[in-house]
Amino acid sequence: MSTETSNLPTPHRILAGKRALVVGIANDQSIAYGCAKAFHEVGADLALTYLNDKAKPHVEPLARELGARLFLPLDVTAPGQLEAVFDAVRETWGGLDILVHSIAYAPKEDLKGGLLDCSAEGFARAMDISCHSFIRMAKLAAPLMADGGAMFAMSYLGADRVVPNYNVMGPVKAALEASCRYLAHELGPQHIRVHALSPGPLMTRAASGLKDFDRLLNDAISRAPVGELVDIMDVGYTCAYLASPFARRLTGSTLYIDGGANIVA
Repeated sequence: MSTETSNLPTPHRILAGKRALVVGIANDQSIAYGCAKAFHEVGADLALTYLNDKAKPHVEPLARELGARLFLPLDVTAPGQLEAVFDAVRETWGGLDILVHSIAYAPKEDLKGGLLDCSAEGFARAMDISCHSFIRMAKLAAPLMADGGAMFAMSYLGADRVVPNYNVMGPVKAALEASCRYLAHELGPQHIRVHALSPGPLMTRAASGLKDFDRLLNDAISRAPVGELVDIMDVGYTCAYLASPFARRLTGSTLYIDGGANIVA
């Protein structure tokens, strides 16, 4: 069973005055919510997005709880919405310090089958939403990070090795991790750092779409040297540290937040 990170002491306000855009909150179990909550605890100002009108009632109370300065709709497949979010950030703050991309999607029929059975359309849609949208965000965010900044995307162990039933999302997340490395190289001269974070299995709405997910959770507990699952705040605090000046010369990495499970065969 996972240790509750809510019992941890409140960290120093290492992100006081920093401006963070967090994309991907669906509910209070979302990894993106853990990141936003951690940022809030250490002093950052927040801009949050919600997918659509159906998602808004679930996310809006969380935005109020965290005192988000901006709360905006964002469907990365809808023409103009991504640009509108960054226009609002520019108009409200004049700049940006932190970007978190925590969205992923594959059509259910393509996710449920093996990679050989994935349609071209399904593969392209998964790649666009789960990977290329991060590149598009980075292009819009970089001009707003005049004094440098940090960008984060969420990956999973299935990007690096075969995880049963992860299917098409494995190659897609591998492309996302490679994109983070290339963006870190391109944006490094602007003092913008880019990381992929790879949490262990978490009980999120997105994960519920994977076949035999309970087996993944049990396997993670048995393999992790610490003998526990991670939770969304473990991811959030890691993200907050990496966004802080204490990690100013770290970039281009894929960081595993999984209790060490990734080191065990």
